[in-house]
Order: sequence, then structure tokens, then C-alpha cells
Amino acid sequence: MTGLLVAGTASGVGKTTVSLAILAAMRRRGRIVQAFKGGPDFLDAGHHTRISGRIARNLDTWMLDDEANKDVLRQAVQGADAILAEGMMGLFDGKDGATESGSSAEIAKLLRLPVVLVVDAGKSARSIAAVILGFELFDPQLALAGVILNRVASERHFRMLEAAILSACRTPVLGWLPRESAIAIPERHLGLHTAEEFDVHEGQDGTTEKLIETLGLLAEKHLDLDRLLSLECGLDLESTLLPAPCISTRHVRIGVARDHAFSFYYDDNLDLLRQQGAVIVPFSPTHDPSLPEDIDALYLGGGYPELYAQQLSANTGMLASMQAFVASGRPVYAECGGMIYLSQQLTTANGITYPMARVFPFAIEMTGKLVQFGYVTVELTDDCLLGTRGTIIRGHSFHYSRISNHSGIGTHYRVQYSLSGKLENEGYGVGNVLASYIHLHFRAAPTAAAHFVEAARRVQSEHMASA
Repeated sequence: MTGLLVAGTASGVGKTTVSLAILAAMRRRGRIVQAFKGGPDFLDAGHHTRISGRIARNLDTWMLDDEANKDVLRQAVQGADAILAEGMMGLFDGKDGATESGSSAEIAKLLRLPVVLVVDAGKSARSIAAVILGFELFDPQLALAGVILNRVASERHFRMLEAAILSACRTPVLGWLPRESAIAIPERHLGLHTAEEFDVHEGQDGTTEKLIETLGLLAEKHLDLDRLLSLECGLDLESTLLPAPCISTRHVRIGVARDHAFSFYYDDNLDLLRQQGAVIVPFSPTHDPSLPEDIDALYLGGGYPELYAQQLSANTGMLASMQAFVASGRPVYAECGGMIYLSQQLTTANGITYPMARVFPFAIEMTGKLVQFGYVTVELTDDCLLGTRGTIIRGHSFHYSRISNHSGIGTHYRVQYSLSGKLENEGYGVGNVLASYIHLHFRAAPTAAAHFVEAARRVQSEHMASA
């Protein structure tokens, strides 16, 4: 099967642009391509989904063990004939500076994916060959399958760069992309704008199809697509692990917040919930007048509630419905943006304060910088919605806000941050609600999904008995 991993010399060199161009070109050629994003990023995966037409998945060698990553790949590629994975940061960047742990290089070696290196050539001349030569020599166990030059000024500029590379390096040059405003994705504090902020609905103005056309034509014109499509994944893709059987025939309905304000989810988390007997019911806290009927639990993911604070606060019907649901004792799990929504109030970067759902006694305020960034290890300090005391789950933290008035509320997590080594108590609990800044990957501890669904099933049974 065609397979490659698009890596970069650093963050910001254009890995996502190149990846989307190749995805679009593959689709134009009739290929069924499954996309993956290395690392904990939700935003790039959303754009991969938009362009590929298939749900993109996250691969992560720090949050997940080797077999879990292989399982994610093998299950996701069923029905596809090509694999494209986009790496994170620079090719060798990961958890720390001394090892390859959590890096794109580690993913490529584990899953036997050829690496195509993206280099920002916008301000480069002959010295670009020294950069590529350094990447060739840094890890002898990882051979580069090719290099793509991004933000090239002109055909003449490309020919000069190509000549420099061919004179000193062994890596094939597989083409280039120019600076092109038509394919630029705007950025903000957490990264790229989300895919949900673009028109992705068939039958509207065709924004997605136009972008696929533009990206695909650029790739056809400037990239050696035949050589890219000849690259192959070396992993045995037939040894797929079957999904775990559902533990009960009685389903529970889990409402999942999905709209412009809430879109940060690992789809593998949702799959694991389904495998345990959950029916996923999407709803919009921004637009819907109330929660869906007959739901047994809620999952409020991360996103950009700060950008839609006015609309969320003005939707008083949904806020009242949320409060009533919490009061009913049904389980609620919230991550980052979801926790912000459940707070007393949110003060945005411009100093305006908006009332939120008032489930937790604390308030949230936006900050001007990242707070507690990086991978984390969570240990459950007592039994809660996601497991029993002592359960270990890995995840990551990435937010520009803080709790402004801690009020002695109880916690369920002991969190260790991988970059700083800092330990803190987190994972806030009120009634049957669990909320945290941490984005957890349920495949790091598959029992988490089972515990959450079982909690919903238990409360469902209690309500049925009392009806």
C-alpha cells in the first residue's frame, strides 16, 4: 500500500500545506487515502479529514504504546489504498532533547513509513544543502525518501536549490510549492483555524471542493506525484486487531458537544465508547436550544469557547438544560474548553466577562501565553468516571487560560507534566461531573471508556427503576 510520512525540519515550515496538497492530488487521481496526524494535534487532523473525505486519526508514540499505534493504523486503513501521515514539529523533535521519544522519526520507524522531508526554502540558497545533509546524517537508521521545498519564489529559485542539494545530498528532490495565498489557512493562539470554521457541507458553496481542486492542481504542477505514490508502507497491515466486543446489549446515549466552539476530540476515544455500547449523539451548545432528548451522559471536548463566549452565554436555554442534566446525577466528562463552559464565568482576552453554565464554583480567564504546555501523565487518586484509583492515563495540556479563583474543590487526578516535571492535583469533581484541562487519549488506558459508559449505564438503570 502507498504510504509516507510528511515531516519537517521544524514547526511552521509548511508540513500541513504540503500534506493537504498531496491528499488533494491523491483524491483527484481516484485514490482512497487515509490520513494520520502525528502527536496530539486536533487541528491538523481536522483539515486532513476535510480534504481526504475520511476521518483522520492521531498517532502518538508517547501517549500510546507500540501495539496501540499499530492498531490505530491497521483499523483506520481498512478500505483505503494509500496512507499519508503528517508529523509534528521537526522530524526528530519529541518529548525531550536527548531521545527520539514521541517524535515523528519514532513513528516512521515503528510503522515503517518512508519519510518525505519538508523544508522552508523561502529565504534559502545553497546553504539549504547543508540543512538536508544534516538530516540525512543525524539518524543513520532513518533514510529519507525525498525532500519537498516549500515557499519557493520561482522556478528559477527552485532550480538553484535543486542543484545545491543534488551536489551534496543523496535524498531525491520530489518537487516544490510556491507561496500561495489561496491555500493559506489562517492561524490564531492555539494554531490553525479549525476545519469546522470552513464550509465543509456538501451542497453549499463548494468551498472544500474548490480547495481540493486548487491544492491538487498545485501538487500536479510542482510535485513528482508518481514517485510519491510509489512509496510504500512496510508494516504488515493484515494483522489487524478486532475491536473489543460490546460488554452489554443495552446501549447508552452519550451527547457529544460538536460545533465551532467544541471540536477537539480524538475519534479513537469516540470509537472506544461505541465499542462499549455507547451511541454518540452530537449537539451544539452554541446553537441548539437545549440538550438532545434521552441522553444518558455528556462528553464536552475542547475547542475555542472563548471565541464564541457571547453566543454560548446568550444561549440561556442550553445553559439551563445543562444545569438540569447535571442536577439529575447523570455523568458528565469535560476537557479544557468543555470545563471552561461548565465554569461560573469566562473573562475573554479583551476583558469582557460572560456567564457560563455555573456547574463549577470557579471562574476562568484567558491568558496571554500558554499555560502548562506539553505531554502529561495522569494518575487517578480515587475512583471516578474514568477508572479506579491508581489508573494511569496519558494525555496533553495546551491552553491559554487559567482558573482565576480556586475554591477548594475536590480533585481526582495527580498530574505530572513531562516538560517541567511539575506535579499538581487536578481533575475537578462536582457530583457526577469530572472536568480537567487535560486532553486524555483513551487508548492509553482503554478501561477509561468502559468505566465512563458503565457509569452512564448505571445511572440509566437507576432512572429506569424510579420511572
